Amino acid sequence: MTQPLMPHATASWLVDNTALGFDQIADFCGLHILEVQAIADDTAATKLTGRDPVRAHELTMEEIEKGQADPDYRLKMLKGPEQVRRTKGPRYTPVSKRQDKPDGIAWIIKNHPEISDGAIGKLIGTTRTTIAAIRDRSHWNIANIVPKDPVTLGLTSQRELDALVTKAAKASGQDAPTDTRLEGDREALLSQLRAERDAAAREADGEETSTAPVEHTAETLFKR
Repeated sequence: MTQPLMPHATASWLVDNTALGFDQIADFCGLHILEVQAIADDTAATKLTGRDPVRAHELTMEEIEKGQADPDYRLKMLKGPEQVRRTKGPRYTPVSKRQDKPDGIAWIIKNHPEISDGAIGKLIGTTRTTIAAIRDRSHWNIANIVPKDPVTLGLTSQRELDALVTKAAKASGQDAPTDTRLEGDREALLSQLRAERDAAAREADGEETSTAPVEHTAETLFKR
């Protein structure tokens, strides 16, 4: 599926500037709904600068309006110019996040031992040597490495991690894990968001009614 060039920044803009649902934004940006919720709650690893998908010719205002009118509508991305992407070599990681890599690697090794070192390297953007050193605890900074979810650290997306876990589980003959974190609260979250929007709309209508001009008659003007 085609995704925006900068999915997290695009999601941040859509959260701040539209009334689209978290699930709609997650679907359009290729993110997990929990990532979008974290962006909306300002609990993401870093504060993102929004990227306007309309100005980037990835989305039209008509599509946004369709999505706002129908919570079940899925936004369709415009086919923009081909983007130049890296196809070889390790994933680039911002300097500010490179110190978090060992913690993310340790978390994957601990929680998903079925994932190969090569796959971890591609996901996190590191070398087999570093992964092996963390795995056998010979890493120079092993005393300070604390396993942390690489998604929380901003090293990868939940969707990419889930896809890798599923692929590794199938390759090893295990049953692919099922993400059940949203069961029971997904609909509640969406219902709450819709209720808040409805309440805001009713409040806006009430303000318009209260500020409507009052017609005066001779009787009301001179009545003591």
